[in-house]
Amino acid sequence: MPYPYTEESLKALRNQGDELADATVAALFESGDVGTFNTLMRYVSTAGSPLPEGLPDVAREYLETTAAPPAWVDWGEMEKARLFFIDNNVHISTALSFASMPACYVVPRVARLLSATHSLAYPSKRMAETGQFVVYLMRPDAFEAGSRFVPAAQKVRLLHASIRHHLLREGRWDTVADGVPICLEDMIGGQMFFSMLVLDSLHRLGVHMSNEGADAYYYAWRVVGAMLGVDQEAVPKTLEEARQFSDLYMTLHMGPSDEGVNLTRQLVEMYEEVVPGTLFDPIVGALVRHLVGDTCGDWLGVPRTPWDTAVKAVPHLLGVLETVEDRSPYGAWALDKLGDLVSVFELSALTRGRVMHYAIPEQLKKEFGVSGGVPPRKRWSPPPVTVG
Repeated sequence: MPYPYTEESLKALRNQGDELADATVAALFESGDVGTFNTLMRYVSTAGSPLPEGLPDVAREYLETTAAPPAWVDWGEMEKARLFFIDNNVHISTALSFASMPACYVVPRVARLLSATHSLAYPSKRMAETGQFVVYLMRPDAFEAGSRFVPAAQKVRLLHASIRHHLLREGRWDTVADGVPICLEDMIGGQMFFSMLVLDSLHRLGVHMSNEGADAYYYAWRVVGAMLGVDQEAVPKTLEEARQFSDLYMTLHMGPSDEGVNLTRQLVEMYEEVVPGTLFDPIVGALVRHLVGDTCGDWLGVPRTPWDTAVKAVPHLLGVLETVEDRSPYGAWALDKLGDLVSVFELSALTRGRVMHYAIPEQLKKEFGVSGGVPPRKRWSPPPVTVG
């Protein structure tokens, strides 16, 4: 897809899915092998493990085809990304929870899709799956035998294809207005939310980072996109291109929806339960507002509180911690360890100590209609944010 991006070039991505995964899922449903596949896949949790006996042939072929990372991966860049994650893991976790996920909810068709495919009563499942996925990605052996990232990516890719299959087969999606479910445009948009928006959020939190570290983190998510079946010919190659794609995508699609409000409310309530006591509950919504902005905060129904002002002091606090880190190797080590413990605590609270399984749903969990009271979309042009 040519750069710079245009409304027409993005529209062309709206009817594209993932040919390999879509064909695999269609074959599994047609043959009635989805249940068998899900059962056997519970035993495939680490890269390089022998595939179980009884696995349907089409599934075995898919798993063998997608078992290796792209040939173009620069492992030096991936190591830079891993070190960047270690240095900023708490901040990145904060950005994923309070910026990336709400950004998904403020795209009405994405919010409708999430409402159709994930029970609103259990938002922790999606956050746990996302957190676990990122942890797997940023381990030093993420792509080696015995790691959990590659099987997780293979399953998430099939999960996306199964959602497309269900919604299209059962006529639960307005393809004229929205293209195919989890279309290539939205997959790239999601990749921007989990990479570039995270970097923007770190900047807003006052976290200092090098251009080299930011570039490496974005590069790692390009690799993730490739593993999830995103056509790399259409993906922005640099942060500059990513900014242009993201600004256009948000301007075209972001707006209010009932589903977005419901998803955000569940997300906020979930984290209020994670935070001990009730005194600091309002800080959850305040963080969302601080990271996505007041316009999106209003669209998502995030209440305004006095904490909206108090949370703006976070960059100053982080500045003090960064000073300690810069001046003392022991302080840097201690803060990295503390950050790791906080991230582990958050993930443990969400997963409740379980390993999350990315199974193909045999039927959607929620009834879904393509019409139904979604307010008209409004246009929003985000202010420029400098990463560096």
